[in-house]
Amino acid sequence: MRVAMAVLSCLMAGSVLFAVSAASGAGMPAGGPVSIFVTPSPDGIHGPIVITGAIGDYGQTTSMDKNGKPDANGNFVRITLKKGTFEVNSTALNAKTDHAQPTVNKTTCTFEFAGAGPVTLFNGTGLYKGISGTLRITITFAGVGPVYSTGAHKGQCNFSNNAPLVAQYGSIMGKGAVKFA
Repeated sequence: MRVAMAVLSCLMAGSVLFAVSAASGAGMPAGGPVSIFVTPSPDGIHGPIVITGAIGDYGQTTSMDKNGKPDANGNFVRITLKKGTFEVNSTALNAKTDHAQPTVNKTTCTFEFAGAGPVTLFNGTGLYKGISGTLRITITFAGVGPVYSTGAHKGQCNFSNNAPLVAQYGSIMGKGAVKFA
């Protein structure tokens, strides 16, 4: 009985807080600092995203070309969130990271890469209509490559493009400020 009363009290308090938040327009972004967190997917096109700060939302990213076609090597990203969408121009970030060389350890068959640069936000819909701003994004990747099990290179690292990685990690994080027109 005590547990049921405690749950009921929490639900009632949550309802009151929701009503107060809704009445005061808490769902409408006012602009300000944001942080983003993306986990890239193996296809290089999609990934889950969480945004905190002036925007509190989550959803999916889609890497695309300038015409909106999904493209793992595109310079633009569509952010599809629960409360709206917007686009990201990552041309400057890609220019800074395209030619960066990973650190490779051939003894352990591991590699790591990190790079950073700016992106700009535009073309918002829904709650994010009129969005603008610049974020500084840091991209981090690490992995363990396979070892040749036979042939002339037996026991050596296999970093060829068609060799599947044994393990990998990736993250895309950023901070900056957004405005709404």
